[in-house]
Amino acid sequence: EDDLAARAVVRSPDQLRLTEAELKVEVTRTLTADNPHIPRNIVRFSFKERAYKLVDDMDQTAIHLTLDGYLIHKDSDEGRRQSIRSSTEGEAPVEPPVEASAEATEEAETKDEEPTEEAEVILCKAAEAAGAEAAEAAEAEEPPPPKKPEKKLANQFNFIERGSTTYKYPLREKGLQTDPAPFETFSANVNQWCIYDAYMEELERIEKAKEKEKAKPVAGKKEEMKTGRKLSYVEPPHTDSLSKVAKAAKIAERMVNLNTFDDIAQDFKYFEDASDEYRGQEGTLLPLWKFQYEKTKKLAVTAISWNPKYKDLFAVGYGSYDFMKQGHGMLLVFTLKNPSFPEYSFSSESGIMCLDFHSDHPHLLAVGFYDGNVAIYNLKKASSQPSYKSSAKSGKHTEPVWQVKWQKDDADNNSNFFSVSSDGRIVSWTLVKNELVHMDVIKLSADGTAMQGPEGLQLQMLGSGTSFDFHKKIDYLFLVGTEEGKIYKCSKSYSNQFLDVFEAHHMAVDSVSWNPFHLKVFISCSSDWTVKIWDHTIKTPMFVYDLSTAVGDVAWSPYSSTVFAAVTTDGQAHVFDLNVNKVEPLCTQLVVTRKKNKTTHVQFNPVHPIIAVGDERGLITCLKLSPNLRKKPKEKKGQEVKKGPEVEIAKLEKLLSLVRGPGSKE
Repeated sequence: EDDLAARAVVRSPDQLRLTEAELKVEVTRTLTADNPHIPRNIVRFSFKERAYKLVDDMDQTAIHLTLDGYLIHKDSDEGRRQSIRSSTEGEAPVEPPVEASAEATEEAETKDEEPTEEAEVILCKAAEAAGAEAAEAAEAEEPPPPKKPEKKLANQFNFIERGSTTYKYPLREKGLQTDPAPFETFSANVNQWCIYDAYMEELERIEKAKEKEKAKPVAGKKEEMKTGRKLSYVEPPHTDSLSKVAKAAKIAERMVNLNTFDDIAQDFKYFEDASDEYRGQEGTLLPLWKFQYEKTKKLAVTAISWNPKYKDLFAVGYGSYDFMKQGHGMLLVFTLKNPSFPEYSFSSESGIMCLDFHSDHPHLLAVGFYDGNVAIYNLKKASSQPSYKSSAKSGKHTEPVWQVKWQKDDADNNSNFFSVSSDGRIVSWTLVKNELVHMDVIKLSADGTAMQGPEGLQLQMLGSGTSFDFHKKIDYLFLVGTEEGKIYKCSKSYSNQFLDVFEAHHMAVDSVSWNPFHLKVFISCSSDWTVKIWDHTIKTPMFVYDLSTAVGDVAWSPYSSTVFAAVTTDGQAHVFDLNVNKVEPLCTQLVVTRKKNKTTHVQFNPVHPIIAVGDERGLITCLKLSPNLRKKPKEKKGQEVKKGPEVEIAKLEKLLSLVRGPGSKE
């Protein structure tokens, strides 16, 4: 007991002192096979993801003893040398044939009881005879067939899989002292795979060419027999080679066109008509480029839209306004840098009646067709078909679509646009999960027109929409023009009633457009020969202009609140500036010279002082406005010239106040 007490007293100075309760607590510790000393921050470069990645699966093996072995792989160089050496040093003795050895053993057995000298002599003779017979048999037999060479396997210790290689050759900078062997081996491996792929592509191309030769139509052979001439088969060019030179060819084409139309480009950039100083207030239109495509000479220009981002790019829709001459349509995208050929071309089964570029996504183009369908073309995709298109199941119009307009994205950031048609429906189209979803916003009703139906029922007739435009600031407000000559002021929030109705024209309203500066003013034109300017708070027009022939289109200028242009069916373009002359146009110029041809549409370029005019023969003419048609406010002594939308609004408001009179309310 004393010995135990003495042992209990002695303790280590750094021993942890625990209470009795703490000593009774069971502490469970789990032992794992993981190496606690292994590093946790090892990173390696991933060629697939092109970034350094943390290595998770580290080897947990801890090596305590290593011994160098003496075994050599038999297929290695050292193994082959040792096997050759062993075969040459100790050659095995030639064994006698089985039959001869058997006879010799029998004779030996008969006389093995008393071995004598005669037995030894017999055995020697038998061995000699057996050796001679074996040599003769070896000479008589045919030589053994040559062994097939063994297929050489890939090096098992220095093998690189194809998936781990890259086509980018390693960089070898001057002045770096590195071992060139790994780089040379790596690039040689890559070169071998490149050569292999080139051979395989060539072989596949030849096989396809043979299949095409076999699948030649029989009609071609018959024609060859009739004519008696041999026609050589021209192999189509490889698509990859075309894609490589397409960009270079386009640049070269633009350079050639710039040289060809250099005088026009100089006029567009620098020419200003000096004769305007002697014309007073009148101005002129200078013809610049003319855009025409061979396949659209028999189609009419039905729509023009400038791209909001690329100011030299504009889209043109082609179709027909004649009900009896409906056929295919085309969508072309031209640039001012290349007047000879369109940048993009799309063909459609039905005529295109309208189109509009998206303001935020300039590669998206909404299109309306004569058959009532709407579609979205994506200029980024190399496809001849629209990316999205309506159908009978998705609520297409039953009559031609006369106008489409993009709107701001909805609450879910889905792109949407509106369309108006002769069936009386204003439809909102939303792009949801790669499909067009439609929703009827409003249905136009023709007031006072009822049709007698079966059994005395009164059927309400729907109005026919021909044009519409959305307010530049108030999102929910928009105007709709109809075939009856009325203009409806509508709201997206009310689908059953109109905010106001304007008895605008006596014939169809061909175009209606809000002023880009003044929030209350809009303009309309009609086939009744008139162009009218309205204040949407007043039922009567502020200005009325009679152009003596049907008006095809009208457009506000983007640089002035008082300048607008109109085109008429007699081939003329008219440019007005209300700030200079409130009665007559400043310029009336003939654009189309051929007989039986009409101008159909006009659009101002958003930046440059030019307009694009289209006609019924598929021709687009660009004209530059002279200085008198784009006058700026005159500078007054001691005052700075103010610029901006506020000045344009004040300028137009001053004119409207003169028309309204002093006692009118806004």
